[in-house]
Amino acid sequence: MPRKPAERLRAICLALPTEVAMRRGPTYRIANRIFATERLQGDAVAAWCKAPPGSQAILTGADPKRFFVPPYVGPKGWIGIRLDRRADWNEVAALIARSYRLIAPKRRASSRK
Repeated sequence: MPRKPAERLRAICLALPTEVAMRRGPTYRIANRIFATERLQGDAVAAWCKAPPGSQAILTGADPKRFFVPPYVGPKGWIGIRLDRRADWNEVAALIARSYRLIAPKRRASSRK
């Protein structure tokens, strides 16, 4: 497994479908819809992904140093995960996989469970 947070996030997301280079960092997509993105939060790397209803409040309330509500997409149920603070990569992988299932067309999402 790669060592740098951005490389680890990329490995998790590329095990799913597609990476698209963007000006602000890569985005990971299924059926041309973003399910995860890498962002800089200040000078730290973070991942943004879709969270199930209610999860955003639980995660940010339980550990606000690791999880945050990202700007722009936060009101739509997305969660931000800081990757520079001893990220639990199994948890990151689970959150990314769940985001993939939430965004993917139902036929493709059911094949990735």
